[in-house]
Amino acid sequence: MIKTLKIIPILIILSMLLTACKSKELPLDYSKNYPVSSNDKIGSRADGFSEALAVINSDVAGSLGFTVEEMSSAGLFDVNRRETLYAKNVHTQVAPASLTKIMTALIAIKYGNPEDVITCTSAVEDIDYDATKIGLKEGDKLTMTQALYALMINSANDAAVAIAEHMSGSVEAFSTLMNEEALKLGCTKTHFVNPHGLTANDHYTTAYDLYLIMNEAIKYSTFNEIIQMTEYESVYKDSMGNDKSMSFKTTNLFLRGDYQAPENVTVIGGKTGTTNAAGNCLIMVVKDTSGNPYIAVIMKASERTLVNSEMSELLREIN
Repeated sequence: MIKTLKIIPILIILSMLLTACKSKELPLDYSKNYPVSSNDKIGSRADGFSEALAVINSDVAGSLGFTVEEMSSAGLFDVNRRETLYAKNVHTQVAPASLTKIMTALIAIKYGNPEDVITCTSAVEDIDYDATKIGLKEGDKLTMTQALYALMINSANDAAVAIAEHMSGSVEAFSTLMNEEALKLGCTKTHFVNPHGLTANDHYTTAYDLYLIMNEAIKYSTFNEIIQMTEYESVYKDSMGNDKSMSFKTTNLFLRGDYQAPENVTVIGGKTGTTNAAGNCLIMVVKDTSGNPYIAVIMKASERTLVNSEMSELLREIN
């Protein structure tokens, strides 16, 4: 094999490498405020890290004059063309709230088994009383698939803990896996300490890093199917084997019909997030009339109504 490679012309090797870099088509809270670290602990993302991603080093003004609030960060990325249509403060470290759960879902889908039965520990009950939950108790049993739907549609924090403990044995070990996966994706300004996004010291990311994470997640058909769902119902078991029901609707107001995307844009799905520290956050996957996908993200909006109305305006940048 080695002797054969030595006689291949260098131009052929370069051609093979360039071909391999072409992009792929896509398949179709609660807490007290805390200061988020603005230090770049790892360093800036290396230029040319991947030719299959949009790379942005400064703000990009939209063509329609739209801009988000001064303290917010936002980005609009053309997935296949690897272009940035809008960017503001995309490398500023912010609290991600429940947008954290995109990474949790990605790891569970990428490395887990959808048919696995998760047996909950008492940790699922150790969630702040007014944080979003489906009411899991110690000894409850549900499948990984059920947990993923609860995680992404209902934004259930107890489901996030159940997934983390099943995958890695503890929240701490799973957080280590989250950070390892983030670095693989080039997220150099991200650090996770839990799988749900409830406020914690040293838990932060950026709008750009969330684009990188979402860009990876939408390569998986299971993820795309889940984020498109408007509601979900299922039955799982308690510690005694009795049936327990779960039923909920999506937290995404675009999927619920409360807000409308521009006529030339089709909403696929996304994730919402809200804490006192993070403000109101929203990341969306949409497509234009030709079926080309885009990722749009807004972080730290001051009001829930504002993050949705600003998202509607941001999506108008798609021609």
